[in-house]
Amino acid sequence: MTTSNQVAIEAVGLVKKYGTTTALAGVDLSVPTGTVLGVLGPNGAGKTTAVRILGTLLRPDAGHATVGGYDVVREAAKVRGIIGLTGQYASVDEDMSGRRNLVMIGRLLGMSRADSRSRAEQLLERFELIDAGDRIAKGYSGGMRRRLDLAASLVGNPRILYLDEPTTGLDPHARNGVWETIRDLVLDGTTVLLTTQYLEEADALADSLMVFDKGHVVASGRPAELKAQAGKQTLDVRPSEPAHLERVAAIVAEAVGVRPSVDVVNALVSAPVTDGTALPVVVRRLDEAGIAVTELALRLPSLDEVFLALTGHAAEERPADILEGASR
Repeated sequence: MTTSNQVAIEAVGLVKKYGTTTALAGVDLSVPTGTVLGVLGPNGAGKTTAVRILGTLLRPDAGHATVGGYDVVREAAKVRGIIGLTGQYASVDEDMSGRRNLVMIGRLLGMSRADSRSRAEQLLERFELIDAGDRIAKGYSGGMRRRLDLAASLVGNPRILYLDEPTTGLDPHARNGVWETIRDLVLDGTTVLLTTQYLEEADALADSLMVFDKGHVVASGRPAELKAQAGKQTLDVRPSEPAHLERVAAIVAEAVGVRPSVDVVNALVSAPVTDGTALPVVVRRLDEAGIAVTELALRLPSLDEVFLALTGHAAEERPADILEGASR
């Protein structure tokens, strides 16, 4: 991924309320050109509200934002000319073919008929949809629909792309395909703001992260920096023989001074540690006991653990509350 000192997206003090419910409570963010900002948080955190403001679909109640140097309120038309947006749900016409959808979008953007057709062909090829180009979109698989959505958001060659939970509902294979597409776009210089509930997705794609919770930004930084904020490292030991789990747990407890957790299903012993000094001790005692292992490692906290440490609750999807419902 490339980086630049130039800022593509900047927001200061964004506030949005729906009645007595505050969707955004003074959000600041900054995205350098050619990078990916991952915005994490469960439903109701305010992610979609932020995207809709930055996409000129909502007006903030307070604060201001610029996209590509243009004010999202005063210069909304100019902002729309340089952005693309793929939301959580399909934006294409299900009763039209993939090719006709892309040509129609090109025409709506003011392209000539010839240029619209040419651009549609380029995007169908790029997203591996040539063979399905003349099929009705309602017959596409979930992964194909998502690729068509992404293609539709790129018809106008946007410099800045908003992806609002783009892989929601996709199977792992289709999700990986979308990830590769996003990586390719960034290599081409596109700036991406990605909202997601999937911590693995943010870790895989984002140059920097912001964690939203109840309309507030509770943390920001590079993935490794946020993991470090969660505190202690974890020592993981997986014995080759599950029957050795209890013995391994005892060895780890003696080495680190706390009782480890034992995951019987995955045959894994884990314990928090403050530094790496316990690792060689555990290695020596396992060797003395004649216990072979398939995994022995120190790791930083996962992003799931980071979210729990920062917010006091897990980052799993929860029912959307009134503020996100009102913003869609």
